[in-house]
Amino acid sequence: MNTVTKKELIDRIAEKTGEKRVAVKVVVQTFLDEIVEELEQGNRLEFRDFGVFETKNRAHRVAQNPKTLEKVQVPSKRTVKFKPGRMMKNKVSGD
Repeated sequence: MNTVTKKELIDRIAEKTGEKRVAVKVVVQTFLDEIVEELEQGNRLEFRDFGVFETKNRAHRVAQNPKTLEKVQVPSKRTVKFKPGRMMKNKVSGD
């Protein structure tokens, strides 16, 4: 499995579309910034066939340090959840 960076994606998109790399970089970064901003406001983002991004509140809990077995308080927090869409699931699973 390889790691693909944002720079590599921008280069690929620029090559496929014939657009300048700088213009593609602005569009991609703006898109990502908008996703983060919407999630920050608590909004749900749905991209048909791709997937859904939404925030989820995780409750306060008590965990345990595996080395010392000491109880540790873990505060509640808000996290991002991604649920892949049907098309993505099918492509990734090879169906």
